Amino acid sequence: MLKSLKIPRKLGLSFLVICASAAAMMAVFFTNISMIRETTALNNAAQGRYAKALALETALLRQNSQMRGYLVTGDKSYLKSYEEGRVDYDKTSVELETELTDSKLRDAVQLSRKETLAWRENWGDRLIRRVDRGDLTGAQAEVQQAGKAVLVSAAVLPLRDVRDAQLALIEKGSATQESAIDTATTVLIVGGIALIGIAITLAWLLSRAIASPIASLTRTMSDLASGRNGVDVDGTDRADELGDMARAVLVFRDAAVAKQAAEAAAAKAEAEQKMVVETVSSHLSELAGGNLTAEITREFPADYAAVKANFNAAVTSLRGLIASVMEATVSIHTGSGRIAETSEDLARRTEANAASLEQTSAAIVQMDQRLKTTAAAAGETVERANGAIGTVANGRSVAEEAVSAMGRVADSAKGIDSVIEGLDKIAFQTRVLAMNAAVEAGRAGEAGRGFAVVADLVSALAMRAEEEAGRARDQLTATQTDIVAAVEMVQKVDSALVEISSDVGEVHSLLDRIAQDNQAQSFAITEVSSAIGTMDQTTRQTSAMVEESSAAARNLANEVTYLADQAGQFTVGSDAAGATRRSPVHAMQDRVAQSLSADMWDAA
Repeated sequence: MLKSLKIPRKLGLSFLVICASAAAMMAVFFTNISMIRETTALNNAAQGRYAKALALETALLRQNSQMRGYLVTGDKSYLKSYEEGRVDYDKTSVELETELTDSKLRDAVQLSRKETLAWRENWGDRLIRRVDRGDLTGAQAEVQQAGKAVLVSAAVLPLRDVRDAQLALIEKGSATQESAIDTATTVLIVGGIALIGIAITLAWLLSRAIASPIASLTRTMSDLASGRNGVDVDGTDRADELGDMARAVLVFRDAAVAKQAAEAAAAKAEAEQKMVVETVSSHLSELAGGNLTAEITREFPADYAAVKANFNAAVTSLRGLIASVMEATVSIHTGSGRIAETSEDLARRTEANAASLEQTSAAIVQMDQRLKTTAAAAGETVERANGAIGTVANGRSVAEEAVSAMGRVADSAKGIDSVIEGLDKIAFQTRVLAMNAAVEAGRAGEAGRGFAVVADLVSALAMRAEEEAGRARDQLTATQTDIVAAVEMVQKVDSALVEISSDVGEVHSLLDRIAQDNQAQSFAITEVSSAIGTMDQTTRQTSAMVEESSAAARNLANEVTYLADQAGQFTVGSDAAGATRRSPVHAMQDRVAQSLSADMWDAA
């Protein structure tokens, strides 16, 4: 079955099996993740309801404590906290009742609200109104006589039932999460092992169905490459791509057999080619020895007849060219001698002009260097003026930072004043707590005497703290006065630095104009020096070119002599030498001499 399937179909079926297994594992894993997510949402909701129930208890206790503080001290600031606790309770109780789905728990919240309203009517709001009417002592006495009746326990107890119920839901949800996590972990481990096993099995099957036949075809192609054309090709009966490859290898084997037959026919043609190469090589050896009369007379096969004709024509042309060169060398030698004498005279005159230009250029360079030195000194003076301006600017920035630091110190002093005011309030609250503790100790009777003594000591300590805060405030006032004086002095220093900066700026402007004038003069002298230097360099180049022309003419005479000697080594035959025409050679000599003379006069 695997032999009849194409390779892409085999690979596709293998990947389909792996993907199906992975999809099944992912479905189970997703189910457990969804369960964990749902349980987490329920736990979060239960935790929110638990927090709101706890907030309701805190609001009730806050109302009770702030009402007691107001009854003890008569301070209106307790009423603000009392009202805040009241608003928090009313808002949170409505939200909690809306979120609860259990009727018993909703009834508990409603019962708590009912008890809270009754407590406000019977105790909280009524006693506050009594104090507002001026009967603080009567309200305190009523609270002391009421004992536990003034507490908010009846409103707090139903809320604890709600807290316990939400805590039970949270624990149940946590257990469900742990179970789902364990299941997901098990599925992940088992599914992963199963996928690995499936992958290994498919890899083994694909290796037998694809890799092994490919290795066999590779060995067969290696045998064909090494020249063993009698090998058998396996797998030609397969219907997949490997069968196509096997049939292609079979075609290669048949082609190799046909190639062997063609090589035998090529051996005969190679023998004829060898004869032609040997003949041409022997005549080329004679040409290398200087014999320009060595033409091919041996008969060549019809395919190589053009090689013989071309070789003989090239030898004839070369023999005529060498004969012309031998005659032209004599005339060129005479003309190059006259050119060399003229070039030497022109070189002497050019060197004299170059020496005069060199002296002028040296004088201009000295003037340029002195102006550049003056411009550099002016520039350095400007840079130092810039440094002075920067120093003054830094001084102003330091003065501004000092003023800013003084301002921050003043702000810090104001913050310290507010801290001292807070300490006054803390001392006052401490006295209030001491009074409240004294009231509670009085209600306790004999058992509270020791606590009453501690309350008196705390009250004395609070009075002493108020006195120390007053002293600190006086010292802070004196410090603020000194800070204001210091800020005024720093501002005067900043004004002086502004005047200095203005004067230094004017000096900087004058120095900058001087430096610009010096730089302009230096630039002009530099341009003149550059022009003279260019003229000097051009004159020297002209002199060098004339000397090179003279040397080239001498070398040309020597080379012509050498060329005549070399041309004399060739054998051209008496007929070829006599048949050479002289007029084109003489014309070429005249053109070369005229061209060299014109180049030398242009350079001068």
